[in-house]
Amino acid sequence: MNQRTPEAPETDPHAIEGETVTLARVTGETGGDLVLRRAGAHYEIYSNGLFLMDTRDGTSEREMVRASLAALPAGRSRSRVLIGGLGVGFSAREALDHPKVSIVDVVELEPQVIAWHDGELGEAAEYVHRDPRCRVLNADIVAWLEKAASADKPVRYDVICLDTDNGPDWTVVENNNRLYEAAGLDQLVRLLAPGGVLAFWSANAVSTFEELLRERFASVEVAEVPVARGGVPDNVYLARDPR
Repeated sequence: MNQRTPEAPETDPHAIEGETVTLARVTGETGGDLVLRRAGAHYEIYSNGLFLMDTRDGTSEREMVRASLAALPAGRSRSRVLIGGLGVGFSAREALDHPKVSIVDVVELEPQVIAWHDGELGEAAEYVHRDPRCRVLNADIVAWLEKAASADKPVRYDVICLDTDNGPDWTVVENNNRLYEAAGLDQLVRLLAPGGVLAFWSANAVSTFEELLRERFASVEVAEVPVARGGVPDNVYLARDPR
């Protein structure tokens, strides 16, 4: 599950266009109160009263996938894409709509987020999980990566996009910080195909993480993506050519 900078408590209108309706309230895998609600024409997900994500924009999530695929070697086709975090489905939809992509695997922690895509939430990204090229796996991304990377012949991906947290310095689950450390990067590299691209979404710039990437990859790009709500731009980190 990806997370966004908390903008308002659940009781706040949050710039709502029209009536607000709570569609579901469950206990999430991390023990918090997970809520899906409709705000006018859009959908929002909250955890313990804090805003996580909505269907209003998605520009930076889409840009993460688009930039990663554009950075692949010329002529690369039938690419395999791994996405950490289903969220509202914008990242998966961007990958599925790209002519270079043949397979999209999505790892999502929250089973209810996956289930909500069978209902109204699925409309936002055109029910990505129903596309035969898309496989949505209900798992903790840290545990899943450890198992996948330890296989004798691991499945390799041309693009790996991690959108599971607010960024390297603000993780949804405490254990997720391992994704942004040296050992976690080593696991990701083991799953990366030759010439592949590794991408990370972040709600802000994190200089220490950028330094770590530059130590371990010959090519690192950082793109700032303006956000519709204003304020600090989202950041997308692209890493290629592990040393």
